Amino acid sequence: MGLDELGAFDPQQRIIEYVLESGNNSSRLINMKLSEFANETASESPAPGGGSISAYVGTLGISLATMVANLSASKRGWDERWNEFSAWAEKGQKLKRELLALVDEDTASFNKIMDSFSLPKGTEEEKTIRSQAIQEATKYATQVPFKVMQASYATLEVIRAMVEVGNPNSITDAGVGALCARTAILGAYLNVKINVSTLTDKEFVADILSKAGTIAKKAQQEEEEILKILENKLS
Repeated sequence: MGLDELGAFDPQQRIIEYVLESGNNSSRLINMKLSEFANETASESPAPGGGSISAYVGTLGISLATMVANLSASKRGWDERWNEFSAWAEKGQKLKRELLALVDEDTASFNKIMDSFSLPKGTEEEKTIRSQAIQEATKYATQVPFKVMQASYATLEVIRAMVEVGNPNSITDAGVGALCARTAILGAYLNVKINVSTLTDKEFVADILSKAGTIAKKAQQEEEEILKILENKLS
């Protein structure tokens, strides 16, 4: 999520955990109703932002592919392929859980930055500690969307398999999953790029931008190939 507008920040009004605090786990984004999540995203609160949304879109993409795997495993006449598709479904479930966790982790990483900005800065020592804390928190906030990119890219293997060999009545669902995966990856990539803009560790910045750029490029190529396979099957 963008970190370039941090002024006039009232944590009691802007940090999502405080806004939604109710004494239990209900404040977690992934425990919200769809309408609640959409409403919170649309509110003036800066979180959840693009990072959390990217993670959730990636979750939806792999969920669709996992659905196709489950439908394929139970397809009449495909009894001998149950183990094959069950293995794909299990892999999909694992990636789904990983991406769901990243929905909340992205917002948590943003709040860590806010905590760092609230540290005292009355003395030179306090300023140094505060600056270091901000840098470390920002590194963390950069690594989270990078994890989203990695996990979402991994989903493309499952998605491609379901387009290629899955239940033919459901391959368009896997195709939508490919669109979701690409969106998740490119969305998270935007967050990586904006978050590194204030980091002073240039070696870290160069490394993560290089790796993220490679994933983004490969993801777009993979999505294009998957959609071509899908179009050929449909025609």
